Amino acid sequence: MTIKRINIGENHFDLHPSGAIYWVEKETLMLADVHLGKVAHFRKNGIAVPREAEGSFYKKITLLFNKFEVNRILFLGDLFHSFQNNEWHLFSSWVKQQQNELILIEGNHDVIPASKFEQLGMTITSDFSEETFYFCHFPTKKEKYFVFCGHVHPGVKLKGAGLQQLKMPCFFQSQNQLILPAFGAFTGLHILSPKEDDRVYVTSGKEVMEIERN
Repeated sequence: MTIKRINIGENHFDLHPSGAIYWVEKETLMLADVHLGKVAHFRKNGIAVPREAEGSFYKKITLLFNKFEVNRILFLGDLFHSFQNNEWHLFSSWVKQQQNELILIEGNHDVIPASKFEQLGMTITSDFSEETFYFCHFPTKKEKYFVFCGHVHPGVKLKGAGLQQLKMPCFFQSQNQLILPAFGAFTGLHILSPKEDDRVYVTSGKEVMEIERN
């Protein structure tokens, strides 16, 4: 897999094809919109989804642990898709095996009581800041901070020479803000239209590439 390193101020951030960001100086992993339990939710409502999709989070996070030295994970909202289901038992077992600090910044889908996560040793908060960086779920402007967020599930349209179009997830960077792609499976995309000063890093799942625009 090919990552893309970007610099923000004096800090270095690795954009990983999985949709995660690794903050090098703080050994911190950022994930947005994991939406655990969504596959089970789909099945419950009669929507056919491949069963192997249920374990995609654990496969992806294992790859990240093998790649980076991780001491802390920031979940930037929508960790779970809705209320508790069978996925909760799998997640709680996973958490109990972790020695990393786990912080959940609550998103609009995070309706499981905070006490459930706190009982597992996780920290729950509405936002989080450190140095000149601000971490939240919804895109926002924060004076004197660079913002990392999720919620949008950003994507862009790429046009080929034969006029074909391809929609791809991306890391979407605008002035003082970077929106992470959804880490979870079957989350959909919200297509964004970059402005002149925006930077777009698409991910194919195997590599991250900056899109050059004329």
